[in-house]
Amino acid sequence: MAKTYTLQPIGEVQIDDQGFAITVDDRFRAGLNELNGFSHLNILFWCHYLDQPEYRELVISDRPYKKGPDHVGVFATRSPARPNPIALTAVPVLDLDPAAGIVRIAYIDAEPGSPVLDIKPYLPAVDRIREVSTPQWCAEWPQWYEDSATFDWGAVFHNAR
Repeated sequence: MAKTYTLQPIGEVQIDDQGFAITVDDRFRAGLNELNGFSHLNILFWCHYLDQPEYRELVISDRPYKKGPDHVGVFATRSPARPNPIALTAVPVLDLDPAAGIVRIAYIDAEPGSPVLDIKPYLPAVDRIREVSTPQWCAEWPQWYEDSATFDWGAVFHNAR
């Protein structure tokens, strides 16, 4: 089972005086063609600050959520500390400049310089599920992306900064 796979970033997360952006490398910019019109994108990025052997070995988190169980498996969390520090997030598109390789976005929960692995359009037919259930310990969390911005996430996490 010890196969090795090679990932190649297509760009990176930038944060500047204009806000948040995904910058796409020259050779991948043609991949942005016809992305105009999508209001949201799914971004896969590498949590490069947590790409350390000790974080990759974490498979159990000790009570990460205040109302959660005492021990939670990493696959039951969205934690960036995991065997492969890959994150997935949906972002609203503010502006798209395919020629310059810049996708301006409202926000992303990534650090500046985070390598972007892939960009996919958010498609309600495959990304939205009508009937969803979650464990009781996260029942108070927002049910919609739009409500997440005003939700007090600090009240959820046991060790919130």
